[in-house]
Amino acid sequence: MADITLKGNAINTIGNLPKIGSKASNFSLKTVDLSEKTLEDFKGKKVVLNIFPSIDTGTCATSVREFNKKASELENTVVLCISKDLPFAQARFCGAEGIDNVVMLSDFANGSFGKDYELDIANGPLANLHSRAVVILDEESKVIYTEQVSEIADEPNYEAALKAI
Repeated sequence: MADITLKGNAINTIGNLPKIGSKASNFSLKTVDLSEKTLEDFKGKKVVLNIFPSIDTGTCATSVREFNKKASELENTVVLCISKDLPFAQARFCGAEGIDNVVMLSDFANGSFGKDYELDIANGPLANLHSRAVVILDEESKVIYTEQVSEIADEPNYEAALKAI
């Protein structure tokens, strides 16, 4: 279990992010048009998993905007922005913000992604939502970088994440 904070108050995740060098678990998540995407759909590309509690918070929205800006500069890389938000909220945000370089994915249907990657928040006011984390996979879906952001209100370390690619 990872120890994190929400505005300085201690909370925990249900486990720890996948280990560097391990094979990433496959997943099935909903897109903004309610179709499904799996990790296998991105095989052969580097994959940035930008994971967050809700697109309707300032820090989460900023992380999507930042990764959207940087994604167009990355070769053979896709950025997946993952939360438990409804796909309709994700589509609304992307439309209003002109977000088109990332893939928005929702874990609302069964929450298995958050459980499999052990990043769901275990307690506190955001319990059962995803914690803020970044996981980067190579072309064979091997984990090459992870960051469990220790304070949910903080942004991830974009520079370190992108350097890992």
